[in-house]
Amino acid sequence: MAGNDELRFGALGDSCAHLCVDMQRMFAEHTDWCTPWMPRVLPKVKHIVEAHPLQTVFTRFIPARAPGQGEGTWKRYYERWASMTIEQLGPDRIELVPELARFVPPAETVDKHVYSPWVETNLHERLRARGIDTLVVTGGETDVCVLSTVLGAVDRGYRIVIVTDGLCSSSDEAHDAMLTLYHSRYGQQVETVTTDTLLQNWV
Repeated sequence: MAGNDELRFGALGDSCAHLCVDMQRMFAEHTDWCTPWMPRVLPKVKHIVEAHPLQTVFTRFIPARAPGQGEGTWKRYYERWASMTIEQLGPDRIELVPELARFVPPAETVDKHVYSPWVETNLHERLRARGIDTLVVTGGETDVCVLSTVLGAVDRGYRIVIVTDGLCSSSDEAHDAMLTLYHSRYGQQVETVTTDTLLQNWV
């Protein structure tokens, strides 16, 4: 795992929000998209949410309702992953894991139909209206929806703090590669820290 466990650009304050990516039942339970070590990072994520519930925004990935729905390659995608459509999963599986769902409200949610939470949502406007310029990022998967979340935040000028022990993926190799990438290629926009270091420096 690459990166120094420090906030190079100073402590965090009222202009910081916690963006928790796709910690949902369909990724935590025994489905075709199960992320095996989500339970391992859940206590870390919960610890952050407990400390800053008002500053937390949960994203939820909403799959197609039925196989074959979606535009372009998403149509093929849901033909391949027919088992992960709402029709076959059931709507309850889209919900946040129970350990986090109880924090809504005061925590907020943003629903998305693609990997990025910045597309076809008002997330950016909601954050800016609250004076947010810094995002703490947790959740899954490190190399898919978290990656899309981080790159979109970089493009919009946010300072980004990635919580290294608050991320999960179904691929250890891709997870490690992404942490190396964040640290080595996005040094002016992205900082990588552990949960303990984050909470010690978010006042």
